[in-house]
Amino acid sequence: MPNTTAELEQLLMQHTLDDPRVLQAAEAAADHRILPNATVLKIGGQSVIDRGRAAVYPLVDEIVAARRQHTLMIGTGAGTRARHLYSIAAGLGLPAGVLSQLGASVADQNAAMLGQLLAKHGISAVSHAGMSSVPLFLAEVNAVIFSGMPPYGLWMRPAAEGVIPPYRTDAGCFLVAEQFGCKAMIYVKDEDGLFTANPKTSKNATLIPKISVDEMKARGLHDSILEFLVLDLIKAARHVREVQVVNGLVPGNLTRALAGEHVGTIITAD
Repeated sequence: MPNTTAELEQLLMQHTLDDPRVLQAAEAAADHRILPNATVLKIGGQSVIDRGRAAVYPLVDEIVAARRQHTLMIGTGAGTRARHLYSIAAGLGLPAGVLSQLGASVADQNAAMLGQLLAKHGISAVSHAGMSSVPLFLAEVNAVIFSGMPPYGLWMRPAAEGVIPPYRTDAGCFLVAEQFGCKAMIYVKDEDGLFTANPKTSKNATLIPKISVDEMKARGLHDSILEFLVLDLIKAARHVREVQVVNGLVPGNLTRALAGEHVGTIITAD
């Protein structure tokens, strides 16, 4: 196992990038956390933003108050309009990469609208979650808004079945949290968390306060609260090894989650 940069570089020069020795050495290298004090929030498109003023305004007030104590990176979902676009584009036989671009356009619109609502508080929307301007916004106002769709566009990896982009805004926000080495990842949705069944259709559904990825898959709950592939991203993560799902329609839930309270459901890698 190499213990110096020179030894790692020597391995990289002598072997392919897929060589097990290279992968093992790279895994052992120190991993710099870019924004370790930031928390990524994913504001649901269909679950929150599509509900309009009644759902969004109280959440805006909560975000404004929370940013005094917390550094926030706020990602937006796409929601109902994206689903309509997916339906039309899939019916036309277009590939997943095109659907990804269409879905991104709606998430961009939601980021722009949320940015306008928060503009008077100095909180701006950036065109993407790249590092060019995000640190400046965070240093000045402790919050920034970005579109949650991952920037794969035409290079979206096709799903095993169908043409719906498998990596959507749940995944995009998680990737931001993981790659920037953020402190936490909170999904703000319209349910109290993960249930044993769909609470909208089952009266006997009960809330699951905490669960692992493996247990979710074993119980067939892997496609019930987050995009399926987010669970695999959590398992593979170095920094963000758990995520929290809270009901943003309940005033105070987001504030409590940011304060470290066990609100909603926590999904863990292990």
